[in-house]
This record gives sequence, structure tokens and C-alpha cells, in this order.
Amino acid sequence: MPKPNKLINEKSPYLIQHAYNPVEWYPWGDEAFQKAKDEDKPIFLSIGYSTCYWCHVMEREVFENESIAKEMNRMYVNIKVDREERPDVDRVYMSALQAMTGSGGWPMSMFLTPDLKPFYGATYVPPKTKYGLPGFEELITQLYEAWHSRRDEVLESGNKIIDHIREASQNITAAGELSKEMLLKGAQQFKNGFDDEYGGFGESPKFPRPPGINFLLRAYYRFEDSESLQIVIRTLLQMAKGGMYDHLGGGFHRYSVDRYWRVPHFEKMLYDQAQLAVNYLEAYQITGDKYFGDITRDVLAYVGRVMTDADGGFYSAEDAESVIDPAEPHEKEEGAFYVWSKSEIDTLLGDDAEIFNYFYGVNSHGNAPQGSDPHSVFVEKNILYKAHSISETSNKFERSTDEINNLLEDSKKILFDSREKRPQPHKDDKILTSWNGLMISAFAKAYGVFNEPVYLEKAQKAADFILGNLYNSAEKKLLHRWRDGEAKIDATLEDFSFFSQGLIDLYEASFDEKYLKLAVELTEVMINDFYDDAEGGFFDTSGKDKSILVRTKEDYDSAEPTGNAVAINNLLRLSALTGNTGWYDMAYKSVLAFSGKLKKMPYAMPQMLVALDSLLHKPKQIIIAGGDDETAYRMLREVQTRFMPDKVVVKIDPNDLANSITFASKVVQSSAETTAYVCENFACRLPVKTLEEFIELLD
Repeated sequence: MPKPNKLINEKSPYLIQHAYNPVEWYPWGDEAFQKAKDEDKPIFLSIGYSTCYWCHVMEREVFENESIAKEMNRMYVNIKVDREERPDVDRVYMSALQAMTGSGGWPMSMFLTPDLKPFYGATYVPPKTKYGLPGFEELITQLYEAWHSRRDEVLESGNKIIDHIREASQNITAAGELSKEMLLKGAQQFKNGFDDEYGGFGESPKFPRPPGINFLLRAYYRFEDSESLQIVIRTLLQMAKGGMYDHLGGGFHRYSVDRYWRVPHFEKMLYDQAQLAVNYLEAYQITGDKYFGDITRDVLAYVGRVMTDADGGFYSAEDAESVIDPAEPHEKEEGAFYVWSKSEIDTLLGDDAEIFNYFYGVNSHGNAPQGSDPHSVFVEKNILYKAHSISETSNKFERSTDEINNLLEDSKKILFDSREKRPQPHKDDKILTSWNGLMISAFAKAYGVFNEPVYLEKAQKAADFILGNLYNSAEKKLLHRWRDGEAKIDATLEDFSFFSQGLIDLYEASFDEKYLKLAVELTEVMINDFYDDAEGGFFDTSGKDKSILVRTKEDYDSAEPTGNAVAINNLLRLSALTGNTGWYDMAYKSVLAFSGKLKKMPYAMPQMLVALDSLLHKPKQIIIAGGDDETAYRMLREVQTRFMPDKVVVKIDPNDLANSITFASKVVQSSAETTAYVCENFACRLPVKTLEEFIELLD
């Protein structure tokens, strides 16, 4: 057995994967920093995550190579970082990489001075020069020589890059006023980038962009913009039809390498499941189309079955690659767990295979579209996608649609059971506060719409897991990561904002004020540690960790919304729920701080557009005052099944107003009957006591 390096005592699955590399890896921390200073060596910083395909490739080609490792150990202090465990570290050096090269990605390969300033950066680097890229052996030698022979240039380069990032993070310009024109321009930019034929935005690769869908649904709601709704519906239908959706096990893969959503990058991320479940749920609320509801249920079922810890927390991700043959455990391939040869399906399904293969586009030579498989991974392999509709299949085989549906469901179960016997993809089982917050929101909202208690139970259990394991209520200290019994790493803005959002959604599902009070408590801590009193907006980090050289303010929504946008939305919702108007003012100042960029590039900041929409329009504050009688139940169902993104909902016991922190405690009058109030900006219409009157008020 090879000798382990310094990563052997870490908890991150990514770091543990590298614990037996011949590279003398260190975790991010003072020991490595001091060694670099003492030995006057530059630092090689490698950032990735445990389900990252190209991270695995670089490990096999470079970090497991004895001769390359020997040179790395001689010339550098080598640090390995899990980007999911340390988003604060990742953000600084990703900003540096983008400043240097114009693009970014993982694995990230950064070269730093001993005082942590970056002077050269790349992503995947092959061992030898190829693809027009310098080989790793050549690169580390050249940079090491530059460190010793051109030290002043290297130091100047590092200083310039850090100054550039610092300046960019502080260069937030206000537009002067907030207007609905920003919302309309944002919607138009999405329309301009929309792929009419296959849904989504741009050509390829195609990423789901849940914050963009959030905004477009609100543009539809606010402006009766049917085009925005059609863009969302087309995109959601095409994504769920393609190979990016797991038709056997539920859940979405990371992105599609082609324009048609056919060939995915096969990893599955918790944050995608959480956000897309909400996107499909809201499409179901608007359209009433059962198909969207079914996708939501399938995604949540996948998370419940595969991504949930016994104690309730949600795991982070599943890998894209897996073992092809159990007899060769080191031979892995992208998508091995998910793809099928036609002969396998024919054998398993017998007479039903012909119909199944027609519906899901299966053929003997494989079904990856031309140009989508440059490494010939999917030759004679099939990625299931809906090649034909139920009605087309019904017509072709002269069977009723019910018969076709039943046959496909039975066939999917047979293939699913067979697939479960294959070597499973690696699972990253660390539990992150931020991503758990997103998933809690999804389960809580699904309970509100579907009224199925299991969804509420999962949301509550996950929230209680975070509160029990990652939050010290006495010290008001929130942590970022839990794994294998250890909670560690100070929370970032995303942890506070995403988890608080989950608690607010959980309050509006359960009406247990415990969750609302905790959301208020966490928001107060977040404001204290992250809010920029001078300019508005929130820093991504608290500034307490001096190894983080720049306090950034992230404003671009990529796969996840920014902590800033979610924090601002939380302030608006909590202001409407509690009556704290100071938080509304803070939200206004914060959106105004980003408004210069929002005016120029609203497409880049869709979740901030959601916050802007909430600022420009008074929220509907809905109060149901009463017990658990039929009238209260039916009123709540009426509210929760509707798509009303500008509402907050309070359910309150009129006999226990003193213990409530909601604004409703100052509005509700004592009454023996269930009573509903609909208010705007704390001004309420006359209360009503019947469902019919309540529906009239909502309309």
C-alpha cells in the first residue's frame, strides 16, 4: 500500500480520493502556507470536487504519475481543495483564472506565491503537450524557473491579479433608480437567446438555468407575458424528454453536451435536483399539466431514495463515471451506470423490447447524435430519451395509449431493477448547509402543492439535521459542511441565505413559527457578518479568515443563484411576514447597489430580477386566522396550489396572538370562526369567513 499524504485525515470525499497520490498534498491551511514561506517555494493549488470527471482524468494522468509527482514535491508546496467544501477559496481563484484566461472550470490548476497570490492559472492540464495545451511536466518546470529567475515579474503579476479581483468586486455601480424596464429588458434578453426548436438557451453545451426559469415565470405572472411562459414550458418539456433526465431512476444530470438535451454529462448534483423540482412544480401550478407534477415527484423520489442520509440531511452529488465491469474496479467510464446496448434491453424485455426501443430511441449502433461523442464512449450504447410520443407509439403498434403506458412502466421497472445490480456511481455524501437549504425549499413547496405529508417530513427532518449538527444556537454560529460525524468550516453567505430561505418556505408549509424565528435569527447574524453598510449588498464571506484575500460580492447566477439575490429576497419576505420595514429598506439599498449591472446585463442576474420584481410590487400578505377546521384547510389549499410568487402566507391562532412574531398578531381580531385577511403593504381589506369570498379576494 502506498504511503498516505496529509489528506488522509480529511473528511472531504474529494480530498480522500487523493490521499494516496504520490504527490505530497496538503489541505488548505497554515501548515502548507508556512512551509511555502520557510522553503521559499511557490504553491501549486488544485481545486476540484469528487464527482468531477476531468478531475478524475487529471488525477490518473498526472497526480498518480510517480515521476511527475516527484518533481511537484521538489519544486512546489502542493495544496488540494474541494470547491464544494471551500467555496470561498474557489471563488477567489476562479475569479483570478477568469481574469487571466477569460474562462474557468474544474479541475482548476493555479500557481501561487507563498502569500497566496495567483500568478498563473489553467484548468485541466495533460501530462504531455497536446490539444494545443502545454504539458504539465513542461509547465511546472517553466513556472518554477520563472519563480527563481524572474521573481519580481511573478510577484508583480500576482499583485496585479489580486488588485484586479478586489477592484472588480468593489466596482458596483448604482443606476440611480429601479424600474420595471429592467425586468422587461431581462425577459427580452432571455427571449433573444432562446432556442425555439429544442428549448433552453444558446447552442451547446446546454445547462439548465433554474434562476432564469424562476424569473421568466415571474415575468409571465407580472406582465401576462405568454411568450415567457412558452419559453419555460418548451425548455422544461425538452429537458425532461432528453437524455439529460434519468428516465429510469428520476433526477437530472448536470448538463447536455449537445443542443438536443440528448447526451448528458452524467453527474447528478443536489442543487440541480432542488431547483429544477421547484421549476417543474411551478410550471404544474400554472398549467395544471400532470406531466410537470409527475417530473417533480420523480425528482423528489430520487433524492429521497438515493441522496438522503438516515438522519435526514441531503448528500451532495453522484459521479458521472462508474465501473464498467466489477472484475476490473479501476476501469471506469462516463455514463457506464446509465447506458444500454440494444441486446441487453432485448434480452431483459423480450417481446416488449420493440415498443420500448421505439419509444426511447434505442438502436444497435448507439444513439448519441453525431459530434456529441468525440471520445467514442457511447459506440453501440444507448442513452434513453423520448424519441417518440405515446400517441405515435400507440399508432405505430396499434395498441391503446393505456396499453403502451402500462407496457413502458413495466419495462422501466425491469430495467431499473437490472441497473441497480450494476456498480453504483461514487456518491459524495458530505452534507452542505447551503444545498440542503435549497432542497428543504423544494420539499416544503411540494408539500404545499401536493399536500403529501412525506414531503413535509423530509423538509423538517433535513432542517432539524442542520440545526442539530451545524448550528450552535448559543453562539449563533452556523457551519458549512458535515460529514462522518464532523461539522466544520464557517458558513458563507450562501449557507445563511439558502438555509434561511428553506426555513421560510418550511414555515409557509407547516406554519410552525419555530422555523420563522430561526430564519429571523440567522438573518440577523447574516446581516451582522456579511452586510456592506456603506454600499449595500452582501459580501460572500465574513472576512474572518485571512487566507481569503478578497471579500467578493457575487452577482452572476450560474447553476445556483447568488447568495446576494437570495439574501435580498429573504429580507423582503421576512419584512412582509414580520413587519420589519428596516429589512425592506436594506433590500432596496442592496438591489440599488447592483442596479448598474442589472440595467446593462439583466440576463446575467435573473434571481436579482426576481428580487427587483418583489421590490417594485407590493406583496400580497395572506392571513388565515383559525384552527384546523375544514374552512381553514380549504382556504390554505386555495392559496398553496396557486402560482402567486408575490405572496406571503401566515396561519395564526387568534387565541394565541401574543406569542407570534408575524405582522398578523397586530391585524387579527379575536373570532370563533376561521377568518381570512388579504393585505397589501400592511393595509388589509375587510376580513372574510367563507371560501367563496376568499377566492374573490385572491382574484
